[in-house]
Amino acid sequence: SITGAPKIRAMEIIEELEPCRRGIYCGAIGYVGFDGNMDTNIAIRTLVHSDRTIRFWAGGGIVADSDAELEYQECFHKASALLHLLEHFQNREPSRNRASR
Repeated sequence: SITGAPKIRAMEIIEELEPCRRGIYCGAIGYVGFDGNMDTNIAIRTLVHSDRTIRFWAGGGIVADSDAELEYQECFHKASALLHLLEHFQNREPSRNRASR
């Protein structure tokens, strides 16, 4: 479980501690095709763009023998890839709208 266990209590703690709602983060995204096939995933490395703001999250899985400092540093490591991506695109010149071609 992305939220933790027991699930209901974990969700209550998340609601108390996190500064904003997760939205799509850690939710399921998927589709069911007309042929009955299904494909799903969990949205954990996800950028959300709205109102000229980009948001993303990073977290870790805490278990009984976790090292809190290592888990904390792992969050920064996971976030660094998305930060580098954003920096790359921030420094590029705007491109033409490809949809108009």
